[in-house]
Amino acid sequence: MVGLKPVVAPRAAFGRMAEISAGKDSMDGHWEMMGLPVMEPLGYFPDGFPDALIKQIADFADRPVIVNRPYSGTDVIHDYGDEQLRTGALIVYTSGDSVLQIAANVDVIPLAELYRICEYVRGLTVDAPYRIGRVIARPYTYRSADDFTRTSDRRDYTLKPTAPTDLDRIQAAGIPTYGVGKINDIFSGQGLDDGVHTTSNHDGMVQTMRVVQSGRQGFIFTNLVDLDAMYGHRRNPAGAAQALEEFDQDLGTLLPMLGDKDLLIITADHGNDPTFRGTDHTRELVPLLAYSPSLVSAKPHDEPQQLELGIRQPFSDLGVTILDNFGVENGTFGMSFLDKLEI
Repeated sequence: MVGLKPVVAPRAAFGRMAEISAGKDSMDGHWEMMGLPVMEPLGYFPDGFPDALIKQIADFADRPVIVNRPYSGTDVIHDYGDEQLRTGALIVYTSGDSVLQIAANVDVIPLAELYRICEYVRGLTVDAPYRIGRVIARPYTYRSADDFTRTSDRRDYTLKPTAPTDLDRIQAAGIPTYGVGKINDIFSGQGLDDGVHTTSNHDGMVQTMRVVQSGRQGFIFTNLVDLDAMYGHRRNPAGAAQALEEFDQDLGTLLPMLGDKDLLIITADHGNDPTFRGTDHTRELVPLLAYSPSLVSAKPHDEPQQLELGIRQPFSDLGVTILDNFGVENGTFGMSFLDKLEI
């Protein structure tokens, strides 16, 4: 942020990561982190979805479908919320990624019905000719075009991982895996022992700290969605800056809870520059921070360059480092940077 000076004596190792997956959305980024880059482009429909698919959705739901073209998630509610309120139609839209999103006023289309429809659409779009990465349920409450709220009951129905991920490898080694936020959705529950959905970045941090304080050993995979959904897509740099400050405060609470053998890694699954044009994700390098109380990098250091991790490519370097930390054999992609933390 403007006005912040470089840290003279960093307590964490730092670098950046570059993605190799064909796409740049949550599924591609998270799968690549866990050793499964998405190398084949998924179905992308920049002009809207085919009439045949829209008819199947409308027939199953017994509701009309409106919009069916790329749209901002908030703009589409602003522009079509009154029509949905009047007609009970499904608002179907897409973006610059492989996604089919269905927005619904929960007072018109109950949450259970929206989920049932999205589950049906997920089944239709697993294979060619569609092969869509995610079907997303987007519930909201609505009072007027200028007074609505997208609720925290969003659900992402992703494709199932096409091969074992690092989550599977960790789990197979007998190490508990725990997903916080939309992690369970992104991996369709595969490789996860337990998990919880969250309502905000702060809730995600609270849930993470609860697991840490429980004393349970294992791998916690946390996704904090607000920076993406609330500030990136909406191109709100001031909101993003405030959210980063709030996360930093929560991070200050979490750090003293970590044991000597704990490893904390902070990164991002894709870019979403709040100062860029449009509303889609942006392809860029993502930050990488690694910290543990037991590592040299946790102590103030007079030579920050010794803590530099460089540009890691692919994102799978992160997963391999986690496997290395647990003593688990890695898969095909990635190279561990754990040794750089133990200098």
